Amino acid sequence: MASLRNILGAQELTDKKSNLYRALVAEFLGTMLLNFFGCGSAITGDTLAISFSFGLTVAAVIQAIGHVSGGHVNPAVTFGMLAIGKIPVIRGLLYVISQCCGAIAGSAVLRALTSPEKEMVLGAVALKNGTDGAKGMGVEFFLAFILVLVVCGACDPGKPEAKPLAPLIIGLAVTVGHIVGIERTSTGMNPARALGSAVVVGEFPDHWLYWVGPILGGAAGALIYTHVIGAAKEPELPRSYTTVATEEKERFEYIDSGRGGL
Repeated sequence: MASLRNILGAQELTDKKSNLYRALVAEFLGTMLLNFFGCGSAITGDTLAISFSFGLTVAAVIQAIGHVSGGHVNPAVTFGMLAIGKIPVIRGLLYVISQCCGAIAGSAVLRALTSPEKEMVLGAVALKNGTDGAKGMGVEFFLAFILVLVVCGACDPGKPEAKPLAPLIIGLAVTVGHIVGIERTSTGMNPARALGSAVVVGEFPDHWLYWVGPILGGAAGALIYTHVIGAAKEPELPRSYTTVATEEKERFEYIDSGRGGL
């Protein structure tokens, strides 16, 4: 029963030390900023500009909120962490809700601050260049797969040298994903980001694949890193030795000699 409670993490709802509610606010703000700045770049129509806008925004957000919530800002990452037991179930589900709300809020603010003639250029996702649903789901699978695989590698406790660069490394993975995906699926890569744009625009074409693909890809990336590649081993701490007082040493020797005579 105790194990099940730990898996669910219900105790975090009332434990102030868990910082759960601060983490939920952080995830809300993170995805709000992601949709505002990332989707805001769609107005340029330039693949590289959009890709780097999303990647650099993710890097900046992780740097800002990573110490509070882990900086998931993506249900695919959250489900990946759930798959390998890095976060409890209730926290994970609340993260996803906060991410979706934040993404909708970010896209709503973006639309409010965009001129009427450009209101439909808000980063809404859709299949392109003859990509069908099955192929689109496959693309979204691999976009989230590489992202979560990189997240696991960059945040591996056994590789402390990677920690300072983790936000940038993860941001570059997001950038690469967008470069590949924009002309195929418009690059969802993030179910919350896709939902935010879809809600504001009011269109949900093939929306299912922007959830199924990334969630499966994220879970697969986390599981493969953990159980196939194998997490890096944390460096062993050097052993410390203490000196023993002469009288105490003599006392232990006396006791040991007494035992040997029994």
